[in-house]
Order: sequence, then C-alpha cells, then structure tokens
Amino acid sequence: MRHVLQTAALMTSCLAAPAVADMSPVVVELFTSQGCSSCPPADAMLTELAARDDVIALALHVDYWDYIGWKDVFAQPAHTLRQQDYARATGDTTIYTPQFVVAGKDFVVGARGMAVVDLIAEHRGHENPVAVALDWSGDTLTVDAEFEAVPVDGDYVVQLVRILPEQTVDIVRGENAGKTIVYSNVVQSIDVLGEWDGTSPVSYEADVTDAEQVAVIVQLGTNGPVVGAAKINN
Repeated sequence: MRHVLQTAALMTSCLAAPAVADMSPVVVELFTSQGCSSCPPADAMLTELAARDDVIALALHVDYWDYIGWKDVFAQPAHTLRQQDYARATGDTTIYTPQFVVAGKDFVVGARGMAVVDLIAEHRGHENPVAVALDWSGDTLTVDAEFEAVPVDGDYVVQLVRILPEQTVDIVRGENAGKTIVYSNVVQSIDVLGEWDGTSPVSYEADVTDAEQVAVIVQLGTNGPVVGAAKINN
C-alpha cells in the first residue's frame, strides 16, 4: 500500500461536457477511502463526473485504511480485491488511494484530475464495440448486450453494479476527522450476471429491489478493458 499526498485544483468547467446520445459512456472508477487524507479532492471530482451523461462514475471504497482510526462506512473487501486484480493486470505490486481507473485500462493517481479529464475525452472518441440496453420494470432489470463490430476473441464478463447516488458522511476520527464529505455514486455491490464469448447477443434478467440506480459493465475478464456499459435510474 502507498498513500499519495499530491493535491490538484479542479475546475468544474473542465469537467462538464455535453451529453452525446449516440456514444457509449466512459466508465470511471475511483478507489477511495474515508480514512485517506488525500482522497477528498478526488471524491469531489467524482461528484462532478457523476453529473455527466457521458460518464459512468463509480466510487469503490476500500477497507485497507480502516485501521488508522476511522472505519469507512462504505468500504468492502470486494472493492479492495477488485483494485488488487487491476494491479495484477498491470504488473503493479502496490495499491493506493485515491486511484482512478478509466475504461478498465488507464490508471491515474487521484490527484491528477486533468489527466482523467483528458482520458475521458480520448475514450469518448472511440465507440465501445458492445451495445448494452437496459430496461427496469418493477423489480426486474433486463440486460441485452450485443457486439456491434466483429467480436474480438476473449472471455467477457457482464457485471451488475448497484449504486447509491449521493451520501453525506460526518467523519469524526482518523485523518479526515471533523470533515463532512459528500460521496457520489457509491458502489454497493458488483455482481457477475454471466460470462460471455461475444459471438452472439446475450440477455439477462436480474431481480433489483435494493438500489436507486444501477449500471451494467461488460469487461474483458473482471480486470480488463471495458467494451460496453450503460446506466439506468429506477
């Protein structure tokens, strides 16, 4: 583990972008912790990104800072494992907060906000090869996925992400003691709906009764590039 202590000033005007209906959103994951003193600027940036229609912004709270005086109320071991999987995919031997992962393939220290913005713009210029369509009726979410181009051989994973859109937390101990922080798009869980070879369209149904918002991510493995994604509100 390492703790990145850089800071950056982030301007809302740089983060805002018009929605483009016919383009796939870019998935941006932030690995963060309420016990990390360098995380609040990255958390604020994720809040700005969460307001964009062309981005699926996800906050994954890890648990490895819980020992230093404050237990993150959103932290899950599964999020730490996901970050470790990303690290293994790139040959890294350490994990840290804050860290952004853009489209499952680009990794950015959380303080380098403009690098994240630039990467989003870069990925916006390349349509995802998989079209993902979502329909949420009652308690049932229907997911349809289909390659719009010639499938690239690989083992793809279709994942359902349950999201809390906004939560405010008063932190009373640890490195952020005394701060009140707004957290956006907090990931409650990531569940694998199924594995897929991409050769023919696929459809899934999931019972969703405990989330206000969900996203579906199609990814090469669980730690590779994102090839398709969509988000829907209840």
